[in-house]
Formats: sequence, C-alpha cells, structure tokens
Amino acid sequence: MLYRKYITPTTSILLIALLAIVFSVMRAMGALGPSNLRWLLPLGFCLMTLLPWILLTADGRKHIGLKKADKNSSYLLAIACGALASAACFLLGYFIYGHGVENWYVNIGNSYKAIMDTSAMSFVMLNLIFTIPAILFSPIGEEIFFRGVLQKTIEQKLSILSSTIIECGLFALVHLCHHGILKTTSGLVFMPIPATLWVIQMFFVAFMFSWLRAKSGSIVVAIVAHAVFNLTMNLLIFMFLW
Repeated sequence: MLYRKYITPTTSILLIALLAIVFSVMRAMGALGPSNLRWLLPLGFCLMTLLPWILLTADGRKHIGLKKADKNSSYLLAIACGALASAACFLLGYFIYGHGVENWYVNIGNSYKAIMDTSAMSFVMLNLIFTIPAILFSPIGEEIFFRGVLQKTIEQKLSILSSTIIECGLFALVHLCHHGILKTTSGLVFMPIPATLWVIQMFFVAFMFSWLRAKSGSIVVAIVAHAVFNLTMNLLIFMFLW
C-alpha cells in the first residue's frame, strides 16, 4: 500500500493535485511576489520533503524510491548527467542570448542579486550563500514530490509514460517562476520565446531525472543529479555571467 490506510487511491489523487497547486502558488509568490514573501520558496521545498513521512506507509516510501540505488555506479551516472545537462543549458542560453536578460542563467543570477547586495562578495562567498541552498532545498524537495509522490500517485490511474509526461510537464511549467516571467519595477513581464525554450529544457531535464530514478530504483540518484545540475549552473553563472 502506497498511502496510509485512511487515504484511498481516489482521495490521494485529489490530495496530491491540491498540494501541487498549493506548492506552485507558494513558489510563484516566493519567486515573483514581494520580498517579504520570499520565505515561501524554501518552505515549499521543506514541505515537499516531509510529505512521504506524513502521507505514505514505510512500504510506500520504498515504492517511490526512498532507498539506496541498486548499483553504486548509478551515482556516478547521475553526477555526469547533471553536470552535462546544466552545461548544455548554459551553452544554449549563451549562444542565443549572450549576457542579455533573455538568457535563463543570466536571469537566475539577477534573482540572486535582487536578494542582497553581492557587489563585494568573493566567488567563495557567493557559493556559500547561494549554491549550498540550491543543492539542498530544491533537489531534495522537488525530486521527492515530482519524481516520487506525484508520479507514483498518478501511476495508480495512468501508465508510467503518461505519468512521467504529466509530472515533467508540471515541473517545467513551475520553473517559469525562475525564468520566462520577468519581475521588473513596473510589474511582471512575460517573455514568450525565452520562456518556451526554458520550459522545453526543463521538461527534458526532468525527464532525465525520471529516467535516472527508474533506472536506479532510487530517488536519491535523481536528487544527486538535480543537485549537481544546480551546482554546475551556479558555478557557470558566477564564473561567466556575473
């Protein structure tokens, strides 16, 4: 049994759909709302992380992949995939948009600058402040929710492929909060072409995470790949776009 006995399969789908909406709103408000609501972003990731211990049985947690990988080599594959995927996103953005705000990594870097004054920070300090949270909060919370709880809940009604497409699509769309919808002094501005390119990239990155989770039998492998993706992203931002 995936869920605790008081949660039926039908109820679980409705519950997870509601939670997906709540987490998306929290993310949007934390990323695009006023600065005093920025705390909603890490809170959402923390709540995602706690879900398996609140809603699932012990067998359910194993079923979504909260266990060691079948092979230790899976972790090396995850590291390579995460780094290469992030580098590919960097190269595409730099080739098309250079240092312009339409470049997804430039925009993410600008979101860091909006949090605090970074003008006097060293490369090491930038990574201590921004990269450590980036390799902890979102990789753990998002992988547990999207590749774990959400996907396995949908699989109760649909095929594995259909479930994967749905969760990857939702993952990609919520990342519009980080690029595609630009926060300016005059309000929010939608950039259709950069947004579309970013969503497509995030869909295939999510599909890669799903493939790693399925191949290894462990969601931990997807978390490692996600963390390395974010680590590589920040290193490239601070080295070439700062």
